[in-house]
Amino acid sequence: MAGKCPDVSVVAPLLDEQDNIQALYDQISAALAGKYEYEMVLVDDGSTDKSFEMLAELQKSDPRVHVIRFRRNFGQTAALSAGFAHCRGEIVVALDADLQNDPADIPKMIDKLNEGFDVVSGWRKKRHDKFVTRLIPSRMANWLISRITGVRLHDYGCTLKAYRKEVLDGTNLYGEMHRFIPAHASWSGARIAEMVVNHRPRVAGEAKYGLARTWKVILDLITVKFLGSYSTKPIYIFGGLGLVNTLGAVVFGLVVVYQKLARGTDMSGNPLLILTAVLIISTIQFILMGLLAELLVRTYHESQNRRTYVIKDILESDRQEAQDK
Repeated sequence: MAGKCPDVSVVAPLLDEQDNIQALYDQISAALAGKYEYEMVLVDDGSTDKSFEMLAELQKSDPRVHVIRFRRNFGQTAALSAGFAHCRGEIVVALDADLQNDPADIPKMIDKLNEGFDVVSGWRKKRHDKFVTRLIPSRMANWLISRITGVRLHDYGCTLKAYRKEVLDGTNLYGEMHRFIPAHASWSGARIAEMVVNHRPRVAGEAKYGLARTWKVILDLITVKFLGSYSTKPIYIFGGLGLVNTLGAVVFGLVVVYQKLARGTDMSGNPLLILTAVLIISTIQFILMGLLAELLVRTYHESQNRRTYVIKDILESDRQEAQDK
C-alpha cells in the first residue's frame, strides 16, 4: 500500500453480498469523489458466493480499492479489525456493505468530526428492520449499554461511524466488541458525537443476524465494563464481592449464635450455619482471586510495556536547554 496516504478510508466488511457490491462501490465513489482523497478497504469475511470475484474486478479497475479476503467466516468484528489495521486514512469510516447504511452520509459525518470530535456515531432513528427480532432487542441493548458504560448513545449497533485514526490505533477487538469502540474511546478521553443517519431497507441479499446475537452482546458488555473499570484494579471488584459475602456471613453467623444461645436450637444441619460457612469460604476465594488477578494485570502491562494512561499532548521546552538553566 505504497503512495500518498488518503484523507479518508472507508472500511466495509461483507459476507455474501454479491448483489450489493457494485452499488456499494458506486455510491461510495459518488459520495467522496472530488471532495476527498479516499480509499475503500473491503473485507470479504469468508463469502461463499461470487463476492470475492466481484471485489477482485473492482480492485483491478480502481487502485483505490483494497480487498482483504478471510479464509473462512470470522465475524464482523474481526473483519472490521482487519480493515482498520490495513487502512491508511487520517479519518476512518466504517459501514455495512448491505446498503442499509447510506454512503451519502459520509461527508456529513466527516464535517461533524471536523467540529472537534474524535468519533461520530450514526443513529438510525428511522430503522427499516423487523420490529420483534431486530428493533426491540436493539433498543433494550442500547439502553443497557448506555447506562453501564456511561456513554449515552441511541444506536451502538449502527456500523456507520467515523473515527480519527489515532482513536483506533492500539484498539484490539474481540467477540462483538466493535460496537463498543465509542465507549473505549470515551474512557480514553475522546470526544464523542452522534448524528442521525439515513437507514434504508435491504433490497438484496439476506440479513446475517438475529436474536441470538443479543446474548453475545450482553456477555461482551460485561467484559467491556470489567476491562474499562477494573482492568488495572481487579482487586476492587473481587474484594467488593468478598466484602458483601463477609457482611452476609456476619449477619447469618449472629443469627446462628442467637438461635443457639437464646433458643437452644440444634446446630447440626442448620441451613444458616452451612450458609455462613459457605460465605466465609467464598470470601477467602474472592480475595485470593483478586490478588491473582492483580498479579496477572501487572504482568500483562509490564511485559508488554503497556501504560495505564493515555496522553493526548506533551508541551515542554527542550530538555537539555532546561537542564542548562
